[in-house]
Amino acid sequence: VTHSIPACIGSMTINSKQLDNESPVSIFAVNKCYVTVQDGTFFDGSGFAALVREGYKVRSDVNITLEFRTTAVHGVLLGVSSAKVDAIGLEIVNGKVLFHVNNGAGRITATYEPRGTSSLCDGKWHKLQANKSKHRISLIIDGNLVQTDNPYIQSTSADTNNPIYVGGYPADVKQNCLMSKSSFRGCLRNLMLTKGQQAELFDFSRAFDLRGVFPHSCPGAEH
Repeated sequence: VTHSIPACIGSMTINSKQLDNESPVSIFAVNKCYVTVQDGTFFDGSGFAALVREGYKVRSDVNITLEFRTTAVHGVLLGVSSAKVDAIGLEIVNGKVLFHVNNGAGRITATYEPRGTSSLCDGKWHKLQANKSKHRISLIIDGNLVQTDNPYIQSTSADTNNPIYVGGYPADVKQNCLMSKSSFRGCLRNLMLTKGQQAELFDFSRAFDLRGVFPHSCPGAEH
């Protein structure tokens, strides 16, 4: 076995002597354990997860689903870009969810704004679905649909070739469809990208780069 265990370990004794895990000699990629824990991946607001090292190709169609839980009103959810202008981006800005798509002709955005006193940044789980079908884009949050007109109907393919960045992105990486630079703080789960009949569920523990992200452990309440 060459990989770490996604678990909590406590009260370890060797030769009946209890080890002091409060002041280790060295520590790497170990988070605290939570009294109450939920399925999901915890993003501490400082980093990101990078998936698909060889680059993800959005092209004409993609359907993104995920669940998020946060108390912050700003944060990057997901971005896939190219060296040119083609890109897609999902982010929370001022408590609204924005889904941006640029197929090469210009950026279009679907915006979901919570109504009345309801908030998406209330620390509860919310379901998100973002769909791009050629030049059409839509966003569904907790069952509420937002669609937007796209004047660039001839331009249908987002020719991306960069990794999928979730929860943020490195400072030296260009993201053409994200306005926010704030890393997401909160929990994400059930990230799935579907193209046609092919659905891919992403496991954050298999990301090729993880910074400030803790797979398999989502604190039941903020600590």
